[in-house]
Amino acid sequence: MNFNPKKKTSNIVLLIASFVIVSLILWNTNSFFKKFKEEERYKMEIWATAQTEFLSLPADADPGNLPLKVFQNNTSTPMILVNRDGSMKTNNIPDELSEDTLYLQKKMKQFRSENRPIVMEDKGEHLATLYYGNSEVLNKLKYYPIALLLIIFLFGAVIFFFFKTNKASEQNKLWAGMAKETAHQIGTPLTSLLGWNELLKAEKINKDITREIEKDINRLETITERFSKIGSLPILTPLDIVEETRNAFEYLKLRSSKLIHFTFQSEVGKTTVMLNRSLYHWTIENLVKNGIDAMKGKGNISIEILPMGKYVNILVSDTGQGIPKGNFNTIFNPGFTSKKRGWGLGLSLVKRIVEEYHQGKIKVLSSTKEGTIMQISLRVNH
Repeated sequence: MNFNPKKKTSNIVLLIASFVIVSLILWNTNSFFKKFKEEERYKMEIWATAQTEFLSLPADADPGNLPLKVFQNNTSTPMILVNRDGSMKTNNIPDELSEDTLYLQKKMKQFRSENRPIVMEDKGEHLATLYYGNSEVLNKLKYYPIALLLIIFLFGAVIFFFFKTNKASEQNKLWAGMAKETAHQIGTPLTSLLGWNELLKAEKINKDITREIEKDINRLETITERFSKIGSLPILTPLDIVEETRNAFEYLKLRSSKLIHFTFQSEVGKTTVMLNRSLYHWTIENLVKNGIDAMKGKGNISIEILPMGKYVNILVSDTGQGIPKGNFNTIFNPGFTSKKRGWGLGLSLVKRIVEEYHQGKIKVLSSTKEGTIMQISLRVNH
């Protein structure tokens, strides 16, 4: 793993800067909210003062234009004025609710929690109590920090997804390039081996020797073909999943230790699935070899094919030491491996072959200390 201290430092600086910016925005919003609330309180105190003067005037006195202008200017703040005789007067509350006593009682309780009531007195005599709530603008401003945090979170998620996708794309290109280069490098000596094998045949030596060499050459050709297909869209053809699975399984059975007991069982007959033969065989081989490694070269390997509606399930089982439940998903990540020697690419390639190329699913069906069952699900081609 490469460690870049400069990159790590820049990430920390960026994180701190983002935190500081968000904190400043929230602090500024909170300060603005408090200031706006104070100004609204001041406006209501002026209204209460005008109302006090109005209530303290004799019945036949002229109140003048100033109190009336103050009353008319309040068009946004909801309020309930409770006179000393218990009568109520409302402002900026729907007309159909202004006579509903229960509703007004609930609103008064709400207003009391939002703002301290203003008591109106004249020369020590109680005239009325003013209950008022937050204006519509103030209520909207109250939720502004939450909306801002949500926007910042979504923006951060988009940036994270972009960089993650970009990084994954770069990694995919790198692995595809390495795979194609490996296929190219194998191709040159492989051509030479084909030529040497033909010369050996002409020398009339033991045919069993040249036949075995030819098998190994065919195997190398298969490996080259697999690597060359990584990074490009493979061609899928309708094939019998039972036959293809059995062929891949039997190939490994003949070339594995006698300490491994192989079992193949299918509960379906001929079942056609859109497959790329080379890549599918590679998938089965990877799963079987992983099972053999988990059993340390001794135990039981079995494959079972089961019908599942529009899908067919291929179960690959071993009697190895099992996989911790916390690793059920991470084992498919590139680079993850429990082996002392290994690149951790086998299962990540298997997942890509099954899910991206064949539009199927692969998962750890179950795993205990007695063994593991891997499940591949592929759509049946009707």
